[in-house]
Amino acid sequence: MSDAAGSKQLLHLVFGGELTTLGATEFKNLDELDIVGIYPNYASALTAWKSKAQQTVDNAHMRYFIVHLHRLLEPSQG
Repeated sequence: MSDAAGSKQLLHLVFGGELTTLGATEFKNLDELDIVGIYPNYASALTAWKSKAQQTVDNAHMRYFIVHLHRLLEPSQG
């Protein structure tokens, strides 16, 4: 499966939430995780990530992440 431009689809998940401490990646409340979405390429995931990160800039404990789902689905493809 590929996108309209003919390049390979590389799925990325963008999600975030409030961390327990600034130096860790443990979330304060898993029930309140913000699943932003799944995107067909890194560029669109990065755009979504930047938007959410900018919206929460006043809360130092809020963090958003990009997960390379394609690496989990096909580890040998990297």
